[in-house]
Amino acid sequence: MRHEQWSIFKCAAKRNGGSEVPLSLIVDSPWMPGYLGLTHHDYYFDPEIWFQANLRIVQEFPHIIMFPSWWVEFGMAIEPSAIGARINFWLDKPPNLHPLLQRLEEVDQLPIIDPSTDGLMAMALHRYRSMKTRIEAAGFTIPVVAARGPLCTAAFLRGLTAFMMDLIDNPEQVRRLLDYTTDITVRWLEAQARTIGESVEGIFVLDDIVGFLSRDHYLKFADPYLRRICDSFPSDWVKVYHNDANVSPFLEDLAGTGFDLLNWGKKLDIGEVRGRVGQRISLMGNVNPLEIGVNGTPNDVKKAALDSLAKTRGQAHILSLGGGVSPGMPKANVLALLEATREFNAERHQRVVTEPRA
Repeated sequence: MRHEQWSIFKCAAKRNGGSEVPLSLIVDSPWMPGYLGLTHHDYYFDPEIWFQANLRIVQEFPHIIMFPSWWVEFGMAIEPSAIGARINFWLDKPPNLHPLLQRLEEVDQLPIIDPSTDGLMAMALHRYRSMKTRIEAAGFTIPVVAARGPLCTAAFLRGLTAFMMDLIDNPEQVRRLLDYTTDITVRWLEAQARTIGESVEGIFVLDDIVGFLSRDHYLKFADPYLRRICDSFPSDWVKVYHNDANVSPFLEDLAGTGFDLLNWGKKLDIGEVRGRVGQRISLMGNVNPLEIGVNGTPNDVKKAALDSLAKTRGQAHILSLGGGVSPGMPKANVLALLEATREFNAERHQRVVTEPRA
């Protein structure tokens, strides 16, 4: 994103007003290689192709804030790779991972990671280090660093089914694992911030596994660790949380963790979310990314976007999808989101201009 776009995004996330509702989309490797006609191998492993791909996207959609901006990611493989998990890379889709912990008790034998040397973290840091001057020279900034959250990484290490059973069968050992993976999340975010430098003013934490929990389990196994992550970074930084599973059981609790902005899934209506959290946290959403974003018509997309905007009245709201841009979303549907945003902002401005003064 450009510097002025970051200022707009930051203002909306921090609930500091602003005359217009911004449009921002989470873009990464599930969508970008296919949209641009690239293999995932080329996108991940060829630095020049990666740079040109990101440049093409921001040039093709200059009025949309692409978040988190020039993101160096390898699907969901970075954190598990640093610990030693086996990763499979494919030409036409993001990588998949193999569980590393056959027994939960093995958590005490896991290594303390060093992002500068371990797994794909070292590769990602090198990419940032070698490209940041070029990105800045092109007129863009890297204001946000990103990491998978502690439950997400724990489930990758253990396997999702085993991890969910562990919550019941061995809660104390799960807490040890979550202490470990929370430390990884913080270390990884800090390493990226150090490498990129002073432009970083925000964190982006992605953890869908939290959405598989009841409220009771959320309070025991998620809330303390999410708070720890938020507390590890300056209070004036923008803190964004993504979870497109089911956040309904603990939605009100999420609003108190320290995150400024919530991006959630397609099944929970934005009107309900706004009613339950009020202005305690800004919202980033909430157009259905698959059934409407990919499979709908541009008119469907525009209608859904205007409906979301109407339900929040544009207050503490960044228009987006209920998750990242899904594979196969066409350009016409992306532009329909932009058209809806412009229409809503124009009508909003007109109302302000024509309202009688007190």
